[in-house]
Amino acid sequence: MFLTVTTTGTPEHPATDLGFLLHKHPGKAQAFSTSFGTAHVLYPEAEEQRCTAALLLEVDPVALVRRGKGKGRGGAPDAALAQYVNDRPYAASSLLAVALSNVFSSAMRGVCKARPERAARPLPLRVEIPALPARGGPDLVRRLFEPLGWAVAVEAVPLDTEFPEWGDSRYVRLVLESETRTLSDALRHLYVLLPVLDDAKHYWVAPDEVDKLLRAGEGWLPGHPEQKLITSRYLSRRWSLTREAMDRLELIRLAETDDSQVEEIDNAVEAEAEQEAKPTPLAVQRREAILTALRDHAAARVLDLGCGEGQLVRELLKEPRFTEIVGVDVSVRALTIASRRLKLDRMGERQAARVKLFQGSLAYTDKRLKGYDAAVLSEVIEHLDLPRLPALEYAVFGAARPRTVVVTTPNVEYNVRWETLPAGHVRHRDHRFEWTREEFRTWARAVAERHGYGVEFRPVGPDDPEVGPPTQLALFTLDTPTDTATEKEAKAA
Repeated sequence: MFLTVTTTGTPEHPATDLGFLLHKHPGKAQAFSTSFGTAHVLYPEAEEQRCTAALLLEVDPVALVRRGKGKGRGGAPDAALAQYVNDRPYAASSLLAVALSNVFSSAMRGVCKARPERAARPLPLRVEIPALPARGGPDLVRRLFEPLGWAVAVEAVPLDTEFPEWGDSRYVRLVLESETRTLSDALRHLYVLLPVLDDAKHYWVAPDEVDKLLRAGEGWLPGHPEQKLITSRYLSRRWSLTREAMDRLELIRLAETDDSQVEEIDNAVEAEAEQEAKPTPLAVQRREAILTALRDHAAARVLDLGCGEGQLVRELLKEPRFTEIVGVDVSVRALTIASRRLKLDRMGERQAARVKLFQGSLAYTDKRLKGYDAAVLSEVIEHLDLPRLPALEYAVFGAARPRTVVVTTPNVEYNVRWETLPAGHVRHRDHRFEWTREEFRTWARAVAERHGYGVEFRPVGPDDPEVGPPTQLALFTLDTPTDTATEKEAKAA
């Protein structure tokens, strides 16, 4: 990854003052170790009239994978080779943003004891990034930087210059120029907007990221026209963190409008806010809908198929009525996390006897799944390619044949209600499809008819009169538990 910052100067204020502002001597090439590689700072030119500082980040893919341990962008367990062969070493991303913060931390804060007046004054600046992922294209780049006073020159990088008909890649070449921004402004803009344009981070986004965003966004983010998009993407679309950040940004805006302190506004708003009930997250509403369906049908022995990290298993364990709970997932890593979160190794003997976790693929029949009261497929089917759905259908409804099956899946019609979800996009990158209400009901009725089940449909979440609920639930019940569809046909003959 490569980034340059250039400024010009005069005999009274030479351009080489950039070295003081960055706290890096123009006459030296310096290297800084990071957890994911080495950051080099060098000066391709350092004259009185013009000075350029370059940040070259050499990413160590092996170190990045080891540090990620399977988490986040750097350690995504997609495929063994993909963890090492990707665009991370070349395209500006959150890795470069973190390097900027580490290497130029004082400059980012606007601190310079040697030249304090220069640090506080706008400079003629030119920032160049030759390879920048931009999910949203050149138009989004302009929408993010132009309101901040930058003149933006952005050019889409073609997929292949020899085959222009292939179109453009998701990468751009970017040049930013301004005479009204300080160096601290420039670094803080880049620190926030590089990962926003990449729309990904190489590390887990924890609650402290809200504080980082507000510190780096001080003075410019509260009034930015793309504030919602920036906040959502920077926080990896984590709803709870995005909401917290937006609430705090609104307090800052109100304080600036009233020429008062945030603490004064916060105290005034807090008493009123306490009276408002916080909306229940959709994931919680979904689990409660599933539990209600299981209670309605007196299920005691329950399969959680595609259990992931064990959120539903944990809720089932809270109710003694569920005497046997089995979590099944194809991902060993997910099962390991589930075991740790459920604290199976520290669970009492009686409680531990109620729960089992094992690895299995829902594309194949498995005799271990037979004989249960109920099975749950919560947000599972949309992660399968459509040609593989019949295999899952037979494995669950044809072979395992629990008395009750609960299936939930997103309602694609509701996607227009998500402000942060771009038009035409699915809710999760791994979703192979998302169905309308009619498509889901057509599939569910056909499955029920083929395998001798009855089916009813329930909304999960607010049932919008125009587009329906955010999640749709199908509740299958076996018409005659002892008869298969084939046996019914034989009796009828």
